[in-house]
Amino acid sequence: MSWTHRLDRVVARHQELSDTLASGQAEGDAFVALSKEFAELSPIVEKVAAFKAAQQELSDLEEMVADPDADAEMKELAEEELQTLNEQLPDLEHQLQLALLPKDQADSRNAILEIRAGTGGDEAALFAGDLFRMYQRYAANHGWRVELIEESANEIGGFSQVVASVSGSDVFKRLKYESGVHRVQRVPETESGGRIHTSAATVAVLPEAEEVDIEIANEDLRIDTFRAQGAGGQHVNTTDSAIRITHIPTGVVVQCQDEKSQHKNKAKAMKVLRARLYEHERERLASERAEDRKSQVGSGDRSERIRTYNFPQGRVTDHRINLTLYKLDKVIEGEALDELLDALILEDQMAQLAALGEA
Repeated sequence: MSWTHRLDRVVARHQELSDTLASGQAEGDAFVALSKEFAELSPIVEKVAAFKAAQQELSDLEEMVADPDADAEMKELAEEELQTLNEQLPDLEHQLQLALLPKDQADSRNAILEIRAGTGGDEAALFAGDLFRMYQRYAANHGWRVELIEESANEIGGFSQVVASVSGSDVFKRLKYESGVHRVQRVPETESGGRIHTSAATVAVLPEAEEVDIEIANEDLRIDTFRAQGAGGQHVNTTDSAIRITHIPTGVVVQCQDEKSQHKNKAKAMKVLRARLYEHERERLASERAEDRKSQVGSGDRSERIRTYNFPQGRVTDHRINLTLYKLDKVIEGEALDELLDALILEDQMAQLAALGEA
């Protein structure tokens, strides 16, 4: 099906929804669902109208320019407008094609951010800490809120693991491209010989799930309490407030000890559990829809090495799109991370447009 046929289908569906909503036939949940679909299609229909109006204007101008009896001055003005319109139409068409791309329903959601130190010992843990602080700064720049859920810190400022909730506008839409293995090359502070070491950390970004997305039966959960501990094994408090939840059917284990309240720790742990189970279901459905899903930019394959941070050369390279920026300091500060993310989003859109053209 060509993309122009998709335009006609979108316009027809929008009109159908408009008629149904105006008739008062839909009520309750059905009304809410149809209203949401109508609202999502409305900006696309507006773009369709603008595009078709531009096409009609183009046709009218071409006719005027070709008319041998047309006034010379009017024809000159028409030629100027025709040139301007010919320059604008490709961009209008491109924007319309982007609007037609299938939407990831999770894009508007908040996210659960998980960072784990990989190979490299203490240096990997320090790098995991650097990544977490990078995302904290990036979130602050975007007006997002970061709430710590779980951390396993060491005495030198690193993390073997850190889990946080990130909330705000379009959080998952942008951060989902960060899932994967991040590699660092630098001289550790503890290295007296000045040799460059390579270590890694794994990042997972999961869309936050609502209770309605994932139904979790109480009998499928094993909940254990234990005493929270901090870095170096020191007790954070003297009560069994930390929570560990095991989802028996899948074996997924989550825990939280950041809060002093057992109730709050359980709520945070359940948030992470729902996100992990929701992501598992998303991956299953994506695999059914497309076997080559993992070859796409936004696949979220956590075993894939996606980026290298080379401190001696001051560069960051994203291996998925072969993009290198010589501004590592600004990336780590969260300032230049958008340059990488914008390029990844564009690459993903181009891949989807190419797939639409082949369909």
